[in-house]
Amino acid sequence: MIRRVFWLAAGITIGVVAVRKVSQAKANLGPQGLNRAVGQVTDSIADFADALRSAMSERENDLRSALGVEAPVVEPTAVAPVAADTAALPPTRRSLR
Repeated sequence: MIRRVFWLAAGITIGVVAVRKVSQAKANLGPQGLNRAVGQVTDSIADFADALRSAMSERENDLRSALGVEAPVVEPTAVAPVAADTAALPPTRRSLR
């Protein structure tokens, strides 16, 4: 009797695990799972680029101060008006999450 209950519980457990694995694989392989994966990769690349730019700027400032060189003055330029078709675009890539 106990052996039957044990094997029944083991079978139910294996069935539940199998169903969960199959549904998880189906979700990851579908279009939404692919979009999610690509979005995570692009966010990671953008975060790396932001950190790289920040570190480059910091290092440049360190070198300028060590060498006693003044930072170049950048003249502000006139901002071009935004076209009507680009106004509909989302403000940032992160708003697409």
